[in-house]
Amino acid sequence: MSQKQFKRHTVTAALPYANGPLHIGHLAGVYVPSDIYVRYLRSKGEDVAFICASDEHGMAITMRARKEGTTPKAIVDKYDGIIRESMAQLGISFDIYSRTSNQIHHETAQMFFKNLYDKGLFEERVSEQYYDEEAKQFLADRYITGKCPRCGYESAYGDQCENCGSSLNPMDLINPKSTLSGNPPVKKETKHWYLPLQDYENWLKKWIVDGHKNDWKPNVWGQCKSWIDGGLQPRAMTRDLDWGIKVPIEGAEGKVLYVWFDAPIGYVSATREWAEEKGVDWEPYWKGEDTNLVHFIGKDNIVFHCIIFPAILKAMGDYTVPENVPANEFLNLEGDKISTSRNWAVWLHEYLKDLPGKQDVLRYALCANAPETKDNDFTWKDFQARNNNELVAILGNFVNRAVVLTHKYFDGKVPARAEIFSIDEELIQAVNKAPAKIGSAIERYRFREALAEMLDLARIGNKYLADTEPWKLIKTDESRVGTILNLALQIAANISIVAEPFIPFSTEKLSGFLNIEQLEWSEAGSTEILSEGHQLEKAQLLFEKIEDKTIEAQIQKLQDTKMQNELANKEAEPLKDIIQFDDFMKLDLRVGTILEARKVEKSNKLLQFKVDTGVDQRTILSGIAKHYDPEEMIGKQVTIIANLAPRKMMGVESQGMILMAEDSAGNLRLIQPNEGVEPGSIIS
Repeated sequence: MSQKQFKRHTVTAALPYANGPLHIGHLAGVYVPSDIYVRYLRSKGEDVAFICASDEHGMAITMRARKEGTTPKAIVDKYDGIIRESMAQLGISFDIYSRTSNQIHHETAQMFFKNLYDKGLFEERVSEQYYDEEAKQFLADRYITGKCPRCGYESAYGDQCENCGSSLNPMDLINPKSTLSGNPPVKKETKHWYLPLQDYENWLKKWIVDGHKNDWKPNVWGQCKSWIDGGLQPRAMTRDLDWGIKVPIEGAEGKVLYVWFDAPIGYVSATREWAEEKGVDWEPYWKGEDTNLVHFIGKDNIVFHCIIFPAILKAMGDYTVPENVPANEFLNLEGDKISTSRNWAVWLHEYLKDLPGKQDVLRYALCANAPETKDNDFTWKDFQARNNNELVAILGNFVNRAVVLTHKYFDGKVPARAEIFSIDEELIQAVNKAPAKIGSAIERYRFREALAEMLDLARIGNKYLADTEPWKLIKTDESRVGTILNLALQIAANISIVAEPFIPFSTEKLSGFLNIEQLEWSEAGSTEILSEGHQLEKAQLLFEKIEDKTIEAQIQKLQDTKMQNELANKEAEPLKDIIQFDDFMKLDLRVGTILEARKVEKSNKLLQFKVDTGVDQRTILSGIAKHYDPEEMIGKQVTIIANLAPRKMMGVESQGMILMAEDSAGNLRLIQPNEGVEPGSIIS
């Protein structure tokens, strides 16, 4: 947070598209860090409005509806419910989670557009846009794919390349094609209203490039500078679609607001909705000079939140612009880019079902490994290690020792503090300094650093207990043990405050062990939180180990996904060269019956069969030992080539070949008649 003093905070989290559930990339990039920030501000007693909503317009919705053979309305209703419930279960503490389909949002977005239109701030243009002649409709950006002109990625969308993150114009794409028909689109004239971003270039340069060089993340500031230095161009704020918010002016029939015009305004409309429910004035949260507006987003949304939306707010005249936009980079999964289309993701709603009660473990792991300044990688092994080696072995272990020893030696009552020694003074000073260190890191959006500082408190506590050894001293110096456990419990009480933004479910349990209400940030740093004689509750495990089998099940789930993707993308073997009919007739294909079967010695692949061909009984070898057991083959009818020249393998002569079918995964299957026939039956 900057050095400015703010009266209130409007904190927004990127509106998730209601075209699918949330995955860990969304959480690490946006929702976990924003919730940490907001919980910290609330703990300080700040006035906060934490705003989010489902984004229910745009091409992602209509594309999903088309894919599932249903309506956009059915899609957004389905996924809004999944997203809303899973966010709540993870403890993401929005003041409001709204929907852009709500009437108040339609009214607010149309009000914005009409305001700018009445001021004459749009450029009305007739331009050529891509049109699908087979589908008979103009193509919105997401309905066009092609080669990215910047990185060469072959499947970039018309508005953005998902590979390099560049914001694009559909006309920039190389070899574009329609996702509706697969055909190359044609250009056709249509009328739209453009926001002349070049008119705001000087202001944006002064505000961002000059004004926020030192307090915005380098990746955010650098991307904004690159855009501004490259020269801003007019951008259409309307689209030819039937799903979205209608353009509220004459001559705009059949057109809707561009989703990146309407979606950020969802922050404003949701704030209005929240304020009405709460009975407060919404305007100071968007128009007050003493308001701290912060947008939490992923790096793919930087241009929209730092260039386009601020230009709209500036054009409105009386709105504040963001103080910071702490965008994170991307989170990868097991060394591969998270992809919803390939189902390569850890989905939040599935995680909550597969690992019940482990919300804080996920929050902790994602924060500890957050892609704050560069792309980072989530692995299930690291997740397990974070839980077992840090939450269990450090934090949980310290709390458990402090509370259990107090019950053992002092009947669960906080003991009195006697003489203080230098080791105690050092501990007290560390506790005094911890809240400021953690808070400073949070205010600078360095959540990984803040989390590490929080865990250090537990490390300090563990070391203090290990160094003082109260379990040995109790035999000779009970009053000294009382001092040690008093200070250890004060650390635990501090942890219940400073860890709350990160692991709220666990700190609620910890507060229960300590028999205290949730305390505010201002009370942290003190070693006088728990008074002498205060009664503790019995301790339970704050965290539990995650076993290998749990992790292996999640890894196997991903491996199954990878296998399915490979099968789906594997192309059939190309056809061999054409042969003549006479060549085919040379093959003697017959049905044979297997009489005997056994493994070939010293071979892992070969099985040896005695086959009744109807003409004779002969030996045939086949490399199918990894697919079939000898016992299950006896009595089966198979297709053989009966006139193949004999061939010796592993010292055994094979007099024919059993024909098999091989699928894309390399599995072999017998080719058999669907009903029993006489051995020797000719196949022709």
